Amino acid sequence: MQKYILAFDQGTTSSRAIVFDQQGGIKAIAQKEFKQYYPQPGWVEHDPNEIWSTQIGVAAEAILKAGLQARDVQAIGITNQRETTVVWDRRTGKVVHQAIVWQDRRTSAYCDSLKEQGHEQLIREKTGLVIDAYFSATKIRWILDNVPGAREKAQAGHLAFGTIDTWLIWKMTDGKTHVTDVTNASRTLLYNIHTLSWDEELLALFDIPASLLPDVKASSEVVAHTSGSLFSTQIPIAGIAGDQQAALFGQMCTKPGMVKNTYGTGCFMLMNIGQTPIVSQHRLVTTIAWKLNGQVHYALEGSIFIAGAVVQWLRDGLGIISSSAEVEQLARRVEGSDGVYLVPAFVGMGAPHWDQHARGTMVGMTRGTTSAHIARAALESIAYQTYEVLKAMEADAGITIKELRADGGATANDLLMQFQADILGASVVKPEVTEVTAIGAAYLAGLATGFWNSVEDIQQQWSVSRRFEPDENLPAEDLLQGWHKAVKAAKAWV
Repeated sequence: MQKYILAFDQGTTSSRAIVFDQQGGIKAIAQKEFKQYYPQPGWVEHDPNEIWSTQIGVAAEAILKAGLQARDVQAIGITNQRETTVVWDRRTGKVVHQAIVWQDRRTSAYCDSLKEQGHEQLIREKTGLVIDAYFSATKIRWILDNVPGAREKAQAGHLAFGTIDTWLIWKMTDGKTHVTDVTNASRTLLYNIHTLSWDEELLALFDIPASLLPDVKASSEVVAHTSGSLFSTQIPIAGIAGDQQAALFGQMCTKPGMVKNTYGTGCFMLMNIGQTPIVSQHRLVTTIAWKLNGQVHYALEGSIFIAGAVVQWLRDGLGIISSSAEVEQLARRVEGSDGVYLVPAFVGMGAPHWDQHARGTMVGMTRGTTSAHIARAALESIAYQTYEVLKAMEADAGITIKELRADGGATANDLLMQFQADILGASVVKPEVTEVTAIGAAYLAGLATGFWNSVEDIQQQWSVSRRFEPDENLPAEDLLQGWHKAVKAAKAWV
């Protein structure tokens, strides 16, 4: 009887479920958006119970749409928005606070104080990360310090912490299994990526009791089975990876030096660096790519906070387009941005700058500047930010990158993809399967359960949909000079 893999793709704005067959083909997709909460400026929260209900709802819907039953599912793979923090009471299963989302900036001042106290080097060496409100540890501490009674309950061993994967598995197993995988653990600021264990010195620094933390598993192994009450049969939960690591695996960047960039709300670029972690000298983060067959692979990562979101701003903030799809048409009305640069530092700047005080800046405008020039500058800003991260990766790894594997919503924009190739001086490649994050989780689950035999088997499934080659005639150096000047202005503003 033919079997399938069910992938949970739990994202920042929606929960999705996808059923994959053995050829990597999509049998069914279901998706449901959920509510975003903004209780104060810079704060972003989710309701963990709504995440659970939407995720399990779309899972049932996808199985039904595919014309299958639970017994046809060989395994579940989970990929999730990373860093987002849930704390709940082990005794009741009730959350003590809304989930604090990765985008949330409420702990920025605390992060500044940690830097002033000189903790940056220690944290970088142990975790590969920088001190930033983005990661989980400061969010956990905020909950313990600000929710009445939370710290006392935590010290008594009554509370559990999890990223979204951990929360979903806890719910799917009726509270029997409290686990995460190495990729999600490596995004907390609490996990030592060298010893592969929770770090006591960091737990003491952040004042977080070890009893809160989940057990850390491989990205590809059977960690639990769904409870009998959930589906008609107990399904193995066999793959877990944070969304960007899952996309790296889904893009089949399995060899050192291979790079993918996901163009979503933000951009996330990861480079496979093999089995030895490199501590970045260029303000990138070092993270765990996956643990598979007992071997840990590492990656360099650069996070760009605003990418596709700049197009949403053109639509919602400026009103110069009525849908995101219109931006390419508008930008094509002009040959170039005519010296206009838009630095979309709306929430500060990520890699390689890590400047949380930078602000959005538009420079180089004249009386002849039109909405088309602004649209073009907005698209080009995505490519320029990607260039900066890629050059930092090249410097850290000591190699020249010849090919960038691209995925995410903004890859539908041919103008952006071509300009990206031009400015990088490298090929930009789009795969046939666009659901690379979900298929990455599916592959990890399938490898753990014998659905696929080896990585070599599934490499055959990855194929090119479109390749963009660089135009040698573009004055890339001149354009980049202008960008660097514009970035200086954005950083000097506050």
